[in-house]
Amino acid sequence: MQHWLIIDLEATTEEGGWPVEDMEIIEIGASIVAPDGHELEHFQRFVRPLRRPYLTSFCRELTHITQAQVDGAQSLGLVWPQFERWLEPHLPHLVGWGSWGDYDRRQLYVEWQRHDLCSSLHDIPHHNLKQSFAESRQLRRPVGLHGALQLTGLQFQGQQHRALEDARNTARLLPVIFAP
Repeated sequence: MQHWLIIDLEATTEEGGWPVEDMEIIEIGASIVAPDGHELEHFQRFVRPLRRPYLTSFCRELTHITQAQVDGAQSLGLVWPQFERWLEPHLPHLVGWGSWGDYDRRQLYVEWQRHDLCSSLHDIPHHNLKQSFAESRQLRRPVGLHGALQLTGLQFQGQQHRALEDARNTARLLPVIFAP
C-alpha cells in the first residue's frame, strides 16, 4: 500500500513575517496517511530555537505555543534524527511528501543546511498541496488551508497554526486533490 507523508511546521515569526532565512522551526507535525487521507501514524515535537530563542508575542498568539514549551524542547539537531528514525519504516511505502504551500519545504532545506543535517526526504518528491488543490478545483489562485476545507464542505479540526493539526487537516484534502 502506498502512503503519503504530510508535514507542517511552525516557526519563529513576527507580525508581517520574516524571511525564511530568519525563521527557526519551533514545532514539527507529520502524519503518515493512506491515499484516502486516513492517518496511520503521526509525529509531533516542539523544537527549541537557537538563534532567536524568545518567541515574539505575535508568534505565541498565532501558534498557541508557549515559551516554556520551546524552552523545554531539544534543538533541531537532536529532534530531526528522531524524526528520521520515526520515518524510516515508512520509507518503502511513501509515494511522496507534501505540505500546504512551499514554505515548509523551503524552511526544512534552510534548516538542514544550517544544522548540517541529512534527510531521507531529499530522495522523495515533494508536492505543494496548496497548488495541487487549486489546480484540481480550477481555482484562479490558491487558497489557505481553512478556505480549502470550507470549499470541500469540511470544517477545520483542532487548533489552527499547530503543526500536527494543520498536517492532519491537509491530509483530509488528499482524496479531493488526487481524485480520479
